[in-house]
Amino acid sequence: MNTENTEEVKYESVSFVEEILRKDLAEGKNGGRMQTRFPPEPNGYLHIGHAKAIAIDFGLAKKYGGVCNLRMDDTNPQKEDTEYVEAIKRDIEWLGFKWGNIYYASDYFQQLWDLAVELIKEGKAYIDEQTSEEIAAQKGTPTQPGTNSPYRDRPIEESLRLFEQMNSGTMEPGKMVLRAKIDMASPNMHFRDPIMYRVLNMPHWRTGNKWNAYPMYDYTHGQCDYWEGVTHSWCTLEFVSHRPLYDLFVDWAKIACGDDKPLEDNRPRQTEFNKLNLTHILLSKRNLLILVNEGVVNGWDDPRMPTICGFRRRGYSPESILNFIDKIGYTKFDALNEMSLFESAVRDDLNKRAQRVSAVINPVKLVIDNFPEGETEVYMAQNNPENPDDGTHEITFSRNLWIERDDFMEDAPKKFFRLGPGKEVRLKNSYIIRCSENVDECVVKDAEGNIVEIHAQLVPETKTGQENANMKIKGKTIHWVSCDHCIEAEVRNYDRLWMVENPRDEVAAYSKEHGDVRGIDAMRPFLNPNSLEVKKAYVEQWLTTRKPLDYLQFQRIGYYNVDPDSTPEHLIFNRTVGLTDAWKKMNSK
Repeated sequence: MNTENTEEVKYESVSFVEEILRKDLAEGKNGGRMQTRFPPEPNGYLHIGHAKAIAIDFGLAKKYGGVCNLRMDDTNPQKEDTEYVEAIKRDIEWLGFKWGNIYYASDYFQQLWDLAVELIKEGKAYIDEQTSEEIAAQKGTPTQPGTNSPYRDRPIEESLRLFEQMNSGTMEPGKMVLRAKIDMASPNMHFRDPIMYRVLNMPHWRTGNKWNAYPMYDYTHGQCDYWEGVTHSWCTLEFVSHRPLYDLFVDWAKIACGDDKPLEDNRPRQTEFNKLNLTHILLSKRNLLILVNEGVVNGWDDPRMPTICGFRRRGYSPESILNFIDKIGYTKFDALNEMSLFESAVRDDLNKRAQRVSAVINPVKLVIDNFPEGETEVYMAQNNPENPDDGTHEITFSRNLWIERDDFMEDAPKKFFRLGPGKEVRLKNSYIIRCSENVDECVVKDAEGNIVEIHAQLVPETKTGQENANMKIKGKTIHWVSCDHCIEAEVRNYDRLWMVENPRDEVAAYSKEHGDVRGIDAMRPFLNPNSLEVKKAYVEQWLTTRKPLDYLQFQRIGYYNVDPDSTPEHLIFNRTVGLTDAWKKMNSK
């Protein structure tokens, strides 16, 4: 076969969501416009699951020349706060996205109220005085139809009057609700006269005391999308069964507003995709709030938390998060992704951007006997061998060094290729050194028999950069810092907060088994007691110049970053992820 003039054809792999978007744009729906929205409730900090929605809402809008608005779903003043609003905005910007406009569901409270009044007048809604338990029982089951409320056919004028009373501030919460009149025999449970309004009798952080009755999510969401001009409403799979109700409420709003455009070509269209589920992580803002309030973690941005701000403080880059989301993709089926895959994506990214430095976390003193007391040598260390443009920085070599205690073994096995009696290693960026075969000559111990000092001699002709520097030895290259030219620092070694692969199912099973135990009592048996280890370390002086959240690789140890609380006088570093998957190694034994 002649292939001289053939060209390789590359096909772009896109998600099913993007395929639907492309088809809608090609068919000219919504006048060829493309507009999305990201609609979080400001009742907590965003977690890693939200990052997946952010990536598709903002990402595809940017790719196809559309706009993505940020809309706060603030219909429940019991749990919402401006603190969460500001945190949500920070997280979106940190991930690299910009919104077109900021809206709030509360912007539409008057429109939603007026629409509800119109629906009552049209006989599509009524006031129900049953208790929540009675309404739940009366709705039936997925296999049995519900029964009509005794208030379903109450006169329209009476429902209008009671609806006004619901917002008066004098009605007891729970005494009445406004329900849509749809179909109590529908196989879709959401169609069985869903609740549209409930009484809360509390001020709203944006609207003050104007409202005492507040709209429900299912009633609010579609109308807000419609009024804002949203063309594509993307959400997770649990909303598949909500979609017909979403469409119905949009249709009712269009009719009530006198919109006579063809419904199918001029409506927001809801499409559902799978959630981002990860092993060894428990999501939902309700669960995360318990961990914060019970003091299990030190706030929403604790590096053990699966919040976006927690990952930021731990040292994950926004690019690593978005690359991982793109890698696992968007499907119509929920799956549990391995946390190790996420950590692997982080390593790949940090390998390209992290500055290489030396830090000794479990120190023991090494004395180079044949290097003159008081003298020093200054070397230039490459900041990142993956990116030469990152430059170099100075490190100082002297007679007295700190090395990792694990890099020396007094009675070493044959395959131990680090330092010990009669063994030799290379000090990174420096010399090859050798220990005497006589233990008494290379080890100093305290009264309890602990090694406090190791003695060795350097081989002068092996200095890095010299002609004979590449002399072959069996020993490995180890890192070090000069005792007189280093800084003491605090190192926080974070590990997984949960010991079990699927905390959600484990906590639920434990709760059921132990008499409906809830909250922190159901969580505690599965929490990792060693999720944080604080250590004293010695690090290069150069690290006093690093800024909060700078990405680092502690050579031979792991990836770290500078904690926001760190100062030049008190350096603090957080472990982001190890150089290898320690959990995989541990579980394979």
